[in-house]
Amino acid sequence: MIKRGIIIDMKTRKEALEYGLTFEDTYTNAPFGDPNWVLVRYKGNDKAFLWSYERNGHICLNLKCDPEKAYFWRQIYPSVQPGYHQNKDHWNTVILDGSIPDKDIRIMIAESYDLVSDSPTRRIYEAVRKIPRGKVATYKTIAKIAGDEKMARAVGNALHKNKDPDNIPCYRVVNASGKLADAFVFGGINRQEQLLLADGIEVTRGRVDLSRYGWDGR
Repeated sequence: MIKRGIIIDMKTRKEALEYGLTFEDTYTNAPFGDPNWVLVRYKGNDKAFLWSYERNGHICLNLKCDPEKAYFWRQIYPSVQPGYHQNKDHWNTVILDGSIPDKDIRIMIAESYDLVSDSPTRRIYEAVRKIPRGKVATYKTIAKIAGDEKMARAVGNALHKNKDPDNIPCYRVVNASGKLADAFVFGGINRQEQLLLADGIEVTRGRVDLSRYGWDGR
């Protein structure tokens, strides 16, 4: 059984499918009458975001991706190749040969899910990525940029499930009064303050001065 947060090499179809099914509203099916092909789909539109099959002695995954990210992953790992039998700009084939860290495989699967589902979580993460170094944004601001200022609570939930903190700087999000989280998800109490200080942002008694450091998306 796959456990989130454990770094292992994902080598089996079972591990990949189990992880794909941890995402909301997903299911598996084998649409071609061929047991070699098993897909994980998003229920909202029945689109597949994870295609699994065996080829040349290895389990392979076809995963949807932004074109820029597609080439990024291919440059890092030889075992990430243009999508087999799919659009080469928007799909990658990930070969589970043990050469790709489990963390990055999970990130690629999560990115594929977000693209296929067009979930609010994806839009929230895109908004958080835009927060400049040296600035913070409130939950409401991120919700507004993501398309609905009423989903501030969903912003908080998404931040706590962030699988890619290196590229999605959730620590730059604070509440409406500039208050930091009591127990920050990336390392515990005081970790958010440490990250903000490294960005050059002053923190006083667990708060950030929004008049000085606040970012409104412009």
